[in-house]
Amino acid sequence: MGVLLAGLLGLALGWLLGRRRRPPGQGLSGLSLPQLLRWIGEAPDGWLILDGVDRIQLINLRAERLLDVPGAGLRRQEPLERVCRSAELLEGIRNARRRERPQRLDWEPGDQQLAVVVLPGDGGWVAVMLQSRRSLEAQLEQQERWVSDVAHELKTPLTALLLVGDSLSAHVNDANAVLVERLQRELLRLQRLVGDLLELSRLENTLPEGVRLRSRVDLPQLVQQVWLGLRPLAERRGIRLELAAESPLGVMGDGSRLHRAVLNLLDNALRYSPDGGTVRVEIEAAAGWCLLTIRDEGPGLSEDDLEHMFERFYRGDPSRVRSDRGGSGLGLAIVQQIAVTHGGRIQAANHPEGGAVMELLLPAGA
Repeated sequence: MGVLLAGLLGLALGWLLGRRRRPPGQGLSGLSLPQLLRWIGEAPDGWLILDGVDRIQLINLRAERLLDVPGAGLRRQEPLERVCRSAELLEGIRNARRRERPQRLDWEPGDQQLAVVVLPGDGGWVAVMLQSRRSLEAQLEQQERWVSDVAHELKTPLTALLLVGDSLSAHVNDANAVLVERLQRELLRLQRLVGDLLELSRLENTLPEGVRLRSRVDLPQLVQQVWLGLRPLAERRGIRLELAAESPLGVMGDGSRLHRAVLNLLDNALRYSPDGGTVRVEIEAAAGWCLLTIRDEGPGLSEDDLEHMFERFYRGDPSRVRSDRGGSGLGLAIVQQIAVTHGGRIQAANHPEGGAVMELLLPAGA
């Protein structure tokens, strides 16, 4: 509902700002201006539209409440600075006009905490969207609680079924051994899936600046710790780790989540590496950033992989996998969210000499 409303408001603002001009009979030409204005007026977010000299041309009821200026809607054509004296907001509006691209800022007028998006239009016109950060965070917390409750409800019967599977495995015969083994394998997969869904939901509902438990994490040391846990799987297939890094190279962040990101990336490299292969990890720092690069010697990535691999539940061609271990389809989506919440990014490519390359970029620590 929120995405649809935002899209409708975007179309309405484009119409008002003169950015969509279509001949009669095409697209949105059947919509009337009063209808568009009613949508904006009833929107749950605050909307403020200014002309090229910062005179108020439209302000909805939600914006009046967020700005604490009751009756501002009756004072159209007045300069914004008479209604709301904020150098920070005016500077954001000027930047949007000058740079001709949207500007985002966190603004705290009085006891309010607002997320502001300034959208530039033609002729110097500007639209300003205002959202209460408190209500945003409340929605995120409510969604996280809902997903957490569902996950915990699923964990209980799954744990019980795993115990039943263990009990059955002690009394199997040649006729049902394969079935019991498959039951245990699928139950373990479901257990991992529930855990990954819960973790992904928490990450998606964490604002970039909301990472808690920040501490300095040494990346070369973290890679070695993660590989220590994966070594039994690697040694079974004769795969070794090659680490090139100047220690220490640190980032500021949540150590447990960064551990999870590196674990998912190295585990992914193991899956696609051939027996007897090498997983190469390089860590370097430059211009306030740390770049962690993981390369495998597998078959590389297809065009579909490169386009969709960080989407939840995406699975590539199973013939490319060199391991019999299955995943939940959420590992790389989790890595992407961990990168975003730490102010970084993750991207993938094919190496010129073969194999896939994952690059995790994170802000360097102090």
